[in-house]
Amino acid sequence: MGRQGDSAARGTASGSSSVRKPSPAVYRRRRLVVGAALLLVLALVVSGFALAGAFKGGSQQASSTQPSPGGTAAPSASASPSAAATPSGPASATTSATPSATASATPSCNQNQVTVSASTDKPAYGPGENPMLTLKVTNGGSVPCEVNIGTSQMEFLVTSGSDRIFSSKDCQASSEDLVKVIAPGASETANFPWNRNRSAEGCKAVSAAPGGGGAYYIFTARLGSRASPKAVFQLN
Repeated sequence: MGRQGDSAARGTASGSSSVRKPSPAVYRRRRLVVGAALLLVLALVVSGFALAGAFKGGSQQASSTQPSPGGTAAPSASASPSAAATPSGPASATTSATPSATASATPSCNQNQVTVSASTDKPAYGPGENPMLTLKVTNGGSVPCEVNIGTSQMEFLVTSGSDRIFSSKDCQASSEDLVKVIAPGASETANFPWNRNRSAEGCKAVSAAPGGGGAYYIFTARLGSRASPKAVFQLN
């Protein structure tokens, strides 16, 4: 009996010693299988994220295309104010043109601020010398203004005492207006050469001539309702 137990024990020991450990090649194959499984799982996860992103991008594109009709309507809405603004252009131009026209208009001179003076080119004239009569109008105001200095308004008048010797209006061929703008303090002049002759209203013929010999005469210049102070000169 004791031998059989020993033999059984030896058989058991020999059987246990016959079980072999896996070889290194087996371990490598197992590692490869596990690695391949992990790669497959990672691939599935990545593809899942890609599909989710694709669906998300598609939904965003769809949502972004939906407001496009509203975006198209926005420019048309902005275009309508521009069309409405078009009539306002001429209106503003008309408004701006009105003040400019008013600003460019020059007022007529106040007659109380217009000064008319008379002068001759010499104080005395010898026989055969004709006096040059000068009318001068001055703007005594503070702003530029218009004055009519045409022949329709001016008169060169020569007298001697109560005797009316000559007037430029008696035989005036034409009567014209000449409006000029005169600056403050500035003047306009008109000259008239007098031939030492007499005249009458209506340009009637007058045979007598003004006397010389040292006689004194008075020249008065008139412009409209304004008359100058007397300018005295002598004829020899």
